[in-house]
Amino acid sequence: MHDIRAIRDNPAAFDAALSRRGTAPMSSEVLALDEARRAAIHAAETAQADQKRAAKDVGAAKASGDEAEFERLRALVGEKKAEVGAMQDRAKELDTQLTDLLMGVPNLPFDDVPDGADEADNVEAKRWGEPRAFDFTPKEHYEIAGVMPGMDFETAAKLSGARFMVLHHGVARIHRALAQFMLDTHVDTNGLTETWTPVLVRPEMMYGTGQLPKFGEDSYETTNGWWLVPTAEVTLTNIVNGETVEADSLPRRYVAHTQCFRSEAGSAGRDTAGMLRQHQFEKVEMVSITRPEDSRAEHDRMTACAEGILEALGLPYRTVVLCTGDMGFGARRTHDIEVWLPGQNAYREISSVSVCGDFQARRMNARYKEAGGKPDFVHTLNGSGLAVGRCLIAVLENGQQADGSVDLPGALHPYLGGKTRLSAEGTLA
Repeated sequence: MHDIRAIRDNPAAFDAALSRRGTAPMSSEVLALDEARRAAIHAAETAQADQKRAAKDVGAAKASGDEAEFERLRALVGEKKAEVGAMQDRAKELDTQLTDLLMGVPNLPFDDVPDGADEADNVEAKRWGEPRAFDFTPKEHYEIAGVMPGMDFETAAKLSGARFMVLHHGVARIHRALAQFMLDTHVDTNGLTETWTPVLVRPEMMYGTGQLPKFGEDSYETTNGWWLVPTAEVTLTNIVNGETVEADSLPRRYVAHTQCFRSEAGSAGRDTAGMLRQHQFEKVEMVSITRPEDSRAEHDRMTACAEGILEALGLPYRTVVLCTGDMGFGARRTHDIEVWLPGQNAYREISSVSVCGDFQARRMNARYKEAGGKPDFVHTLNGSGLAVGRCLIAVLENGQQADGSVDLPGALHPYLGGKTRLSAEGTLA
């Protein structure tokens, strides 16, 4: 959420930043509502002061024995009390309207974010690894002979419908090994705090990180009003919801492996083959809570943590800076990491790492305090480290052999009991 004082101080800059994101200027609407809210608050406070003065006069009239004046003033106090209540209700109503309006306004991009309308305008910042030269036409993951026994689309459809997956045998174990490898690397090498969190959350937590109110159709709500998390960003970031933490406890760096759930609203017809785009999937998520002055450096650090996973697995990738028109709602700057998928002959997103500034912190009322100083809002960051299913796809496609087997990255061998390949029959060998 935005700082209303910053909008008052420089409405033109606010509108210009929104325009870079393709959002219509909103400062006039915001400030008109803010002015009405402040006027209502002032009127309520003035009426309350009048009520207090009249209440004192009631006491004086009673003490003087002037019964007529006492009754008149007592009636006046009653009228003032009702008037104050109505004015306070109006001020509260306008405050809610302003909050609701600001809740739907996206974050403002940093000045160095490239301008653009969509993914075609993203800017490549880094490329690592050379795509393998195959002496045969590489297949997509679900077409590889050794993978086919381990990916059960028919049973998944029977159990749950489209865009779900059942994994068996060696493929299921590779999937599990990838998640464990990611967690161990982030904890032991990158210094993140391993965390286990719920996948059902209260709606306030979804508001805190920006999934609500605007993007409710992208997630699943239960009948009792809880929400299934679309990412552990929701739970990890909200650990500091409503808290004022000590500055010397920052940065806080969390990592969690969770199930994630997305309705994929608006993606009909996209990536329907295989397991690239699922309603239920697993992700290893990173979240950092920092001082404001440290968040940009932390963004680069988190990006390097995600890149390091791919490098350890020997998977070629590229990192792009998202343009203003392609960034997520809560981000001020986002780095997308795209892994090479030879079956598609394309780079595909496997991680997004975003710095949000104080945007989420204001929604959560999450602050920090320096010794002897005043509380201020923390900065929050989040990023995939990585999407486990997409990483599985990349491992299978990049390691595939002409006979339908798959050579597996050396980093996974200890997690597979020393096994080094998926045979053409679908067993680990």
